[in-house]
Amino acid sequence: MVDVSAIRPGMIVEAAYGKAKTLGEGAAASDGDQGPSFGDMIRKAAEGAVGSVRYGDAAAQAGLAEKIGMQQVVEATMAMESTVRVSVALRDKLVSAYKDVLNMSI
Repeated sequence: MVDVSAIRPGMIVEAAYGKAKTLGEGAAASDGDQGPSFGDMIRKAAEGAVGSVRYGDAAAQAGLAEKIGMQQVVEATMAMESTVRVSVALRDKLVSAYKDVLNMSI
């Protein structure tokens, strides 16, 4: 069923905001380097969000099977909820920016 060894407590910390440091490292690149593209940063953030949601789901299943404690299930669920909220807010901002660009006069 659920591989409990794949559940890492440190993943909770990285859930919604922990990846920001690694995403920003490319922005501080030297003068000659371009660094990661915007698409790469979005891809990495999306991969982190998907990982957080999968971790929360696995923790919930392991909690139902009584393989992990209730505290871990609650922490994973809260991290998953935070990730979903950030993702929805980001989507709303992107849609709003897209609408603003469409409404610009040429």
